[in-house]
Amino acid sequence: MPEAEDWTPPEGSWASSAARRRNMQAIRSRDTKPERLLRRLLHAQGLRYRVAAKPLPDLRRTADIVFRPTKVAVFVDGCYWHGCPDHYVPPKTNPGYWSDKVARNMARDRETDQRLSEAGWTVLRFWEHESPEECASAVLRVVVDRREALLSGKLGRHE
Repeated sequence: MPEAEDWTPPEGSWASSAARRRNMQAIRSRDTKPERLLRRLLHAQGLRYRVAAKPLPDLRRTADIVFRPTKVAVFVDGCYWHGCPDHYVPPKTNPGYWSDKVARNMARDRETDQRLSEAGWTVLRFWEHESPEECASAVLRVVVDRREALLSGKLGRHE
């Protein structure tokens, strides 16, 4: 293991140390504990969905949970990476880079919400710290309401 002062980050890496790099590489982008808990609760309610799927073919982003027939996209956002107003703490190391990264993530989230809404989708976003039971109840209500609207003709299939 190289000494801290001997460590040089790989090209393109913003890691401030080898330990920081290992830590950042270990962070999951999908199948996080909050996502798995929410999916388990939704599945227990009889809901079926796609995991880490693109809601729209031309959208280069994936939602954590996708209900295609009812056009519901669910995102479980991490407090740090998505700038939770209650829990985000600016980093002490390389703050300019990481704060800008989080700001870009937040802007991308808003753009994603807008594009999906314009395509007739309902977007549900939850913070990782929110109660999985409450999140599951909200998702269930929206999916059932949209399913009923779709069946009654109040919601067109191509909206």
